[in-house]
Amino acid sequence: ARLAELGLRWSSAPVELAHPLGDGRGGALHRSVAGTATRLGEDGHRWERTFGHLVEDFDHVVEDILRPVLHLPAHPLGLARFGALAALPARAVTSALRSPSARALFAGVAAHALRPLGGPASASVGVALTTAAHAGGWPVIEGGSGALLDMLLRRAADLGVELETGRRVHDLDEVETDLVMLDTTPATAADIIGDALPAGTARAYRRFQHAPGVAKLDLAVERGIPWLQADARRAGTVHVGGDEREVAAALRDVTRGRLPARPFVLVGQQYLADPGRSRGDVHPVYAYCHVPSGYPGDPTDLILDRIEEAAPGTRERVLATRTRTTAEAQLANANLVGGDVIGGASTTRQLVGRPRWSLDPYATGAPGVFVCSASTPPGAGAHGMCGYLAARSAVDALATGTGQRSRGTQGRSTRRNRGR
Repeated sequence: ARLAELGLRWSSAPVELAHPLGDGRGGALHRSVAGTATRLGEDGHRWERTFGHLVEDFDHVVEDILRPVLHLPAHPLGLARFGALAALPARAVTSALRSPSARALFAGVAAHALRPLGGPASASVGVALTTAAHAGGWPVIEGGSGALLDMLLRRAADLGVELETGRRVHDLDEVETDLVMLDTTPATAADIIGDALPAGTARAYRRFQHAPGVAKLDLAVERGIPWLQADARRAGTVHVGGDEREVAAALRDVTRGRLPARPFVLVGQQYLADPGRSRGDVHPVYAYCHVPSGYPGDPTDLILDRIEEAAPGTRERVLATRTRTTAEAQLANANLVGGDVIGGASTTRQLVGRPRWSLDPYATGAPGVFVCSASTPPGAGAHGMCGYLAARSAVDALATGTGQRSRGTQGRSTRRNRGR
């Protein structure tokens, strides 16, 4: 309600997610658990039994999910039920399902973590996103994500906030404030903080691992993509990844630095939720595929070839395209290292402790300096919690007198012996 008062409106597509398998077959994730289950045949009961209780708990458990793993839970029983499933390898969840459609559906959601499906806790992102889709859907902002930025700018102006953009900061000495919030990668934070950063934290920041990349293609499509699967024609998100084995193989390749023969492709059809984004019968569609970190190639054929398999005739409807390679992504946003859009590899270690093992992962150890990017808990996602929790950490530190920067000569972040 508060966001609506500030001018934001949310809309959802008729179907949250579709995962076509060819010849019109495939799975689909609907807002309703029961609605999803009824379309999964023999796996319907298993799906409903797996996610039904999680959805019932979600409004409470989400408070614990969207926080650092190392914390005192507010809802321990609900979190334990969620954690028992999330801690499993994604392959263990799919192995409990029998139909190719159900297995592929969950494997595709788990693939958002960009890690092999056999790894410990590789089910966590899939469980969280699937439960969120059932509990509240995957809505989009009417008018596009730029509407969120416009709202934040209006709100900042109302509060008297002064904004300066277009200036790159290389050193803490360039910033004359009591608090510094770094929305950067850990390595960039280490560069900026310099010798004011404790040695142990600096080592942790510099060994932080990044995820494989994504390469993106924006499309203007006349009459939309002609998916063979009916649910895909109504879905805000479509996964083109083939069956569970293909999804697993593609993830295995990209995490090993190899380009998959059949890459995993995610397609966004947000115009189905927000028709105002279309111009007549021409619709904006975006797609990206998982690629090795720093993959230099143009993704156009990789993506369109995969889409054509599930939607023959797509190329004939494409009126215009725009690509973004991994290098172009990093050039536009230095945080997207090698095309990494999730703020760091979802290894078991980094799922538990990112960007380092600490009860306060936002604090850098340099007084008054905090990291608030997606490299901090709870990681990437359309939730804003990294910044919120980092701000809470900073405010708490100020209240206890431990968070204000020491400026001037004593607080200088010198660069002696750093090879620069």
